[in-house]
Amino acid sequence: MYRFLLTPRWWGINLFVVLAIPFCVFMGTWQLGRFEDRVQSHEQAEKQPDPSTRAAKPLDELLPVDKVTSGRPAVATGTYADQFLVPGRELDDRRGFYVLNMLRTDSGKALPVVRGWLPGSASGARVPAAPEGEVTVTGDLQASENARSKGVDVRGGLPGGQVGMISAATLVNLVPYDVYDAWVTLPEAEAGGTGGAMKPVPAAAPEGSGLDLKAFQNLGYTGEWFVFAGFVLFMWFRLVRREAEAVRDIALGLVPEDPAAAPEAPAAPGAQEAPDDPSAPGAADAARKAPVAP
Repeated sequence: MYRFLLTPRWWGINLFVVLAIPFCVFMGTWQLGRFEDRVQSHEQAEKQPDPSTRAAKPLDELLPVDKVTSGRPAVATGTYADQFLVPGRELDDRRGFYVLNMLRTDSGKALPVVRGWLPGSASGARVPAAPEGEVTVTGDLQASENARSKGVDVRGGLPGGQVGMISAATLVNLVPYDVYDAWVTLPEAEAGGTGGAMKPVPAAAPEGSGLDLKAFQNLGYTGEWFVFAGFVLFMWFRLVRREAEAVRDIALGLVPEDPAAAPEAPAAPGAQEAPDDPSAPGAADAARKAPVAP
């Protein structure tokens, strides 16, 4: 009954099923592993002390920024140079902008420093002047932003003196010197009152260290891949069952193998087929007996 499984058509179906099910299981397992990694990273981050409470270290000792060094206090010395405003940033449910200054260090590279946040629009805003001369700043270290970072404006077309993303790749095109692939945010208002009107910007958690929407997306994708595997298996069994029933009906004579060879239905009793040839015997009698339309 199941010899049809060895036909060329079913070889193709069977091959698809054999390849599709392991692929779906592999992808579901991989997505589940991604979710478990995010959960583990979140648990480890909760067990560790707040990075901002740890001792400050020189900037170069904390680079490159990763999940361990992100949020750690970093110390850098230099002089403030170019200043930029970063619009569209929210703080305490209010919309405003960051004040970003480039701190040129002795190495020749500049460290982006977010001195604080101000409410309102960045266009025409009055910003407190940055301290002059050599300064030493201690700020919470942050990785360069990307298109997925919260508040980032990737549309472009901003007025001069404004940037939508705090990133070395963006800032290096706006200044004539190298830029560190990191930035710091000052945890307190600047000394001397120059930044007293600005609010400190709290450091953000490193990307991928919490149970964010992406973690639950991985869990949802896990379920989808396993459902796909079950659906493929269900459809295969359904097709096999339907084909087996068709083969059984043919073997029992319930359905002819060739529908064109099926016998014609017998004519109704008393029905007489009119001859095609009018000169044939009986043709005249049939014509006389035929009812005439009124």
